[in-house]
Formats: sequence, structure tokens, C-alpha cells
Amino acid sequence: MSFFRKNPLLAFLVYVTHSALLRQIAYLKAENEILRSRLETIQTTPAERSVLVRLGAPLGSSIREVLGIVHYKTFLQWVRKERDGSNVKVTPRKPGRPTIPPDVTALILRMAKENAWGYARIAGELKKLGIPVANNTIKKVLIVNGFHPSPWRVRGDWDRFIRLHMETLWSCDFFTKDIWTAGGKVTFYVLFFIHVGTRRVHIAGATCNPTGPWVEQQARNLVMDLMDRGEKVSYLLRDGDTKFTQAFDEVFKSEGIKVKKLPRESPNLNAFAERFVQTIKNECLRHFVVFGQRHLEFLIREFGEYYNTVRPHQGIANRTVSNIIPFPTQAVPPRPEEVQCTAKLGGLLRHYSRKTA
Repeated sequence: MSFFRKNPLLAFLVYVTHSALLRQIAYLKAENEILRSRLETIQTTPAERSVLVRLGAPLGSSIREVLGIVHYKTFLQWVRKERDGSNVKVTPRKPGRPTIPPDVTALILRMAKENAWGYARIAGELKKLGIPVANNTIKKVLIVNGFHPSPWRVRGDWDRFIRLHMETLWSCDFFTKDIWTAGGKVTFYVLFFIHVGTRRVHIAGATCNPTGPWVEQQARNLVMDLMDRGEKVSYLLRDGDTKFTQAFDEVFKSEGIKVKKLPRESPNLNAFAERFVQTIKNECLRHFVVFGQRHLEFLIREFGEYYNTVRPHQGIANRTVSNIIPFPTQAVPPRPEEVQCTAKLGGLLRHYSRKTA
């Protein structure tokens, strides 16, 4: 200390250098922590552990401040093994649980596809077969392969519901169109129902004032139409629009039809109805300035007939809703003069067919 008192400049330089080294160490430690956060478990080799022990052991307990990849107690074990000469090479093992055989993975996925089971239920079935697999392992296998691990809440659960009830499932919704009247521009609401299995659409009606009694009457009209055709209906999907009143639901419930009210802001759950709205607007309504209610009703009636009879639908293998236009069995394609075109709405809607012999 007396030496530094006699040489204050040298003492100042030592202080500055020491402070700079401390700041560098603090920075490197912070940087090391960031790098470690991007990694999973870090496995060290015996040679690497020897280097760390050689450099860290002289620091004593102060090594706690700079240790990053292992706990302090683990480092002390390294020091003891290095001194005892037991720090030998061991057989490396991949971190985490050992992977399960591919056959077991295939069996897990098969059970998930064929049943609405969660991971715990699948674990029970595997145990019956003498295949003990941890619940978390099954859970990870399901997630990686696109299955949610919980029962009846899987990705595709809604798809499963749709597939099971497609032939007896209807959906409904409104869409709007601004029309011009003698009193100015008015917004009209169009109520429609769509059969999910065939994509057949029933356009109930259009009004500028969709009151509860009006909506209920459209529901009665649809029910009577379905009864006349002897068509079985199990479910009706609808959103939370306040225009769908309790009396509207009761019309269907009285006929044994269950009404499923969809959650708010979930258009994907009513995708078939949403897709029809997009189709009728893109292929028909956006091409017209509509004058009056009768003009609007004419347009949607013409498009509804076209949609339900001759328009092919990608969702049903490009067949028509009514199947009145079956795929031709002729192997030889027709010549251009053998193909005729039928047009509606000034050529906006076109249908091509073979000329009859």
C-alpha cells in the first residue's frame, strides 16, 4: 500500500484497469446467460470439465458469481472427481427421455385417429398391451403429429362433429346488400340456410327490417319444406346474432332439431355458410347496382337456382348439388361444336353441357 501511496498515477492506472476488467466480466456473463437461454441442456465432455476445473478451482467460492452452465454443487463434484482421478469418459446419452420405438408411436397415432381419447386414456390402453409409456411421452407424440392431447378437444374435433353429422346438419346466417329505393339507399338483410352435406342452399327471404316474428316465420317455412321432402335434420348451426331469437330456436327444437349457438367471433366454425356468402357476393351481387327489393330477390333467386343445380362445388369433388349433371362416362372429349353454353343474368352465370344427340 505504501508503494501505491508513493505512486498515485500507477495506482490510478491499476484502478482503471481493474474496473474495466470487472465491466468486461459483467458483460461476458450477461452475454453468456443470453446464449444459454437459446439452448437446451448443455452436455460437457470430460476434457471440457477438466479445463473448467483447472481454471475455476483456484477461484474458490467466488466461482459462484461466474458459473453459468452448471450448479455450484455440480462444479464441486467435478473438482472432487478430478482430484480422485475418476473424471473418466462415460458413454454419452441424448438428453431427455429415451425415444419410444416407431411401432409404439404408430400405435399411439392409430388410437388417436380411431378414438376421441386423451393421452391418459391411450396410456391405459398401452398398459393393457404390456407397453408402459409415460403420459408426457404420449402427450408429446400427439402434439407433434397434430393431435391435441385432451379428449374431445382435439384439433379437428369440430371437423369430427361436422363429419359425423354432415348429412343431417344445416347452418344459417345473414348477409347484407345495399339497394337503391325511391327513398335512397337501404340495407337489406338476406337470411339463408345451407345443408352442409350437399351444399344445397335455401334462401329464406330478404328484408330491410329482420324482426323476430319475420325470422321465426322463415324458420317455420324451412321446417315445413324439410318435412314435405321427408328430410331428416339433427342439428342447426347459428351464430350469436340477436336476430336469432329464442322463438326462432324453439321452432327447430319442437321438431327435434338441436340448435348449436356458436361462440362469438368464430366465423371458422360456420365456414360453410361464410363460404356461401363469399360466393354469392363475388359471383353475383357485387356485379350489380340493385334497384329495389324485387330486383334483389330476382338476383338471389337466379343465383340460388344456378348454385343448387349446375354449379360444380370443389368441396364435393366438383359435383353439382343436385347431381343432375353426373360426370360423363365418354372417354373421348366432345368437339367444340358439341358443347353448348347456357347463360343467366346477362352472361354472368354460365353453364356448359354436351348437346343432346
